Amino acid sequence: MNIILLSGGSGKRLWPLSNDIRSKQFIKIFKKPKDDWRRSPNEEYADASAAPDANTTAGQKAAVSAEDAYESMLQRVYRQIKAADPEATVTLATGKSQVSAIHNQLGEGVGISVEPCRRDTFPAIALATAYLHDVKGIPAEEAVVVCPVDPYVDEGYFAALHQLWELAQQGTANLVLMGIHPTYPSEKYGYIIPKTKDTVAKVSTFKEKPDAATAQQYIGQGGLWNGGVFAYKISYVLERARQLLGFTDYADLFSRYDTLTKISFDYAVVEHEPDIAVMRFTGEWKDLGTWNTLTEAMEENVLGDARLNETCRNVHVLNELGIPILAMGLQDVVIAASSEGILVADKEQSSYIKPFVDAIDQQVMFAEKSWGQYQVLDAEENSMTIKVTLNPGHRMNYHSHDKRDEVWTVVSGKGRTIVDGMEQPVQAGDVITMAAGCKHTVIADTKLQLIEVQLGNDISVNDKHKYELEI
Repeated sequence: MNIILLSGGSGKRLWPLSNDIRSKQFIKIFKKPKDDWRRSPNEEYADASAAPDANTTAGQKAAVSAEDAYESMLQRVYRQIKAADPEATVTLATGKSQVSAIHNQLGEGVGISVEPCRRDTFPAIALATAYLHDVKGIPAEEAVVVCPVDPYVDEGYFAALHQLWELAQQGTANLVLMGIHPTYPSEKYGYIIPKTKDTVAKVSTFKEKPDAATAQQYIGQGGLWNGGVFAYKISYVLERARQLLGFTDYADLFSRYDTLTKISFDYAVVEHEPDIAVMRFTGEWKDLGTWNTLTEAMEENVLGDARLNETCRNVHVLNELGIPILAMGLQDVVIAASSEGILVADKEQSSYIKPFVDAIDQQVMFAEKSWGQYQVLDAEENSMTIKVTLNPGHRMNYHSHDKRDEVWTVVSGKGRTIVDGMEQPVQAGDVITMAAGCKHTVIADTKLQLIEVQLGNDISVNDKHKYELEI
């Protein structure tokens, strides 16, 4: 089975745990299955200097526990796909800003179709389909399933995806959609109206997102939620895309991607296709797009270092900070704390967070990279202090800066630094100083943590030159 997972968005509705480059699908909030509650190779403590000890604070232990026992929406869906079909070819269709986080959570081997810039779902799906055919060598007559990366589903959903793929492979229709059985008259989804009540039926019409009263009417007509899950043969989308976008192959489409018009797959393809079938799905399917819906799926009320007294009712706390949170006498409240900020909100009101977050002008304070992660601890006019964590066997790019000096203080673990071509081993307590213009990198032999202090009059993420490094 070939699957394209659409991974996009900035996740502002789940602020402060999400930001412009850390979308909701990367937040680790779901408990791993007990037989999978172990560290991945990237998370393993290679020596005692990196492991928590008797001096580790409660907050630090909570953070270690979360890393160990919890997984993100992305990791959960990917694990479920591989459990259902170990041979499945999974490709992430995403933007450049998410590539590092995907590699950090899934490893370097996962397939990624990278959008050079955002152009909505039709160009993204066309690019990913061309990637499968021209780069991965998937035959044009094979089917592919497209679905979002972040639904909350059980194993039955993935069996249904395989059925959807088989229907497309058999040529049931040019497009085969999954129609989700509605559990209430939702205003968040479009509706698919099938011609019959059969499990697989031809589509009569599509309806845009309605108000609640109209949604109830659609359900009375047998309407199904359109969850953005569908299947087709690769040849079908390549042909439609070449007609509409006028490209020859993947390389050609990628090279002029920024010239394409933004358009959704629904508008470009679905609304103009007469041969569409829909397959009913009656299993668990939730869109966890707000704090209210997300906390409903959490197995525990607390993630991180937090305490609730006995008078709290329906309260959830997610704390990524290394300090405790105490909640008393609260009802129907979500508390979320990270280096980006702190949210304390009534769960129902939390759905209206986006305009308030849009008004916050703040640099990104936390991000996952392919080599690990970083967290901004302090930002002043002429300095910035950052906590950097590198996974074992990984390294930063070999790079330099024009307008700032840097000082690294190793906090834990062992590794090596290369500064202007000179390599030296480093461990906890070592201090390395790099002047502006100096080429440098650090390599983690074990899990390695260091404090980076940037000093300069013009500190900017754009002040960076990358170089090739032979090790």
